[in-house]
Amino acid sequence: MTTNLKSILLSAAALSLVAAHGVPARGQEQSQSQANPAQEQSPTAKSAQPEVDAGVAKRADEERKKIVVDAETALDQTKKALALLGDKKTQEALEALEVATGKLELILARDPKLALAPVDTGVVIRDLYADPNAVKDAIKEARRLLGDGEVQKARPLVSNLASEVVFQTTNLPLAAYPTAIKSAAGLIAKSKVDEAKDTLQAALNTLVITEVAVPLPVLRAQVLLKDAEKLAEDDKRSEEGNKSLAAQLDEARKQIRMAEALGYGKKADFEPIFEQIKEIEQKSSGGKSGKGWFDRIKKQVSDLF
Repeated sequence: MTTNLKSILLSAAALSLVAAHGVPARGQEQSQSQANPAQEQSPTAKSAQPEVDAGVAKRADEERKKIVVDAETALDQTKKALALLGDKKTQEALEALEVATGKLELILARDPKLALAPVDTGVVIRDLYADPNAVKDAIKEARRLLGDGEVQKARPLVSNLASEVVFQTTNLPLAAYPTAIKSAAGLIAKSKVDEAKDTLQAALNTLVITEVAVPLPVLRAQVLLKDAEKLAEDDKRSEEGNKSLAAQLDEARKQIRMAEALGYGKKADFEPIFEQIKEIEQKSSGGKSGKGWFDRIKKQVSDLF
């Protein structure tokens, strides 16, 4: 196994953080990555991170606004009823289920076709700082191991190959959940407490988790290209500005290469983007400036996701 492959494994490669009520602190991720110099981000990539974090936080806030408060209450009352049954407080449990049933009926009355009612949301960040070639080496080694039937040896190689922010939403399934709550209430009324507890627990086990994953390399590339566009349009760009423009375009290329290596699209999806970056580099060389150079590439990157 090459040194790059070992560094991916030994450094845990990706950092996963779950935040039920916000975005994980970037400082925590940076400290993890800095523990392994081979995975250190370039200064240009780091410059894009604050805006990426702000975008993730905004998206997380938008997802939280989608939570259906009545469904959240119904879930809380279900858990409360289950706990009350454990304490043999059947009347109080029935009252909690009545509240839950009422909330669920309100939801369905407002939107009879609603299948999933969001009750909670969170963010998982898995970030990988590594050279795309090291990623390709890891995939190649994993394929070799799989070909030899060494599934468990291949598993840690590919399990860390992700660089993404995942928006997770927990939902109540409205086709089955209300029926289960009513069934549990009926069982309590018949003094079948144990069966009621089982029914409530089964209902809680039907919660549906949906996920939307957005590749971090693509988000970084979008920020870098936006900043590069501002510099490219400046007809009085300084020499320092020229260097910054070149660095941002080069880093955007690296980020797209990373997205490609990690499989966030097919080769054919990325080739036009690489061609556009090369074309912009040629157009902006020697301090030349212009507008509209980034229109096509911005759409190409956006169309990826």
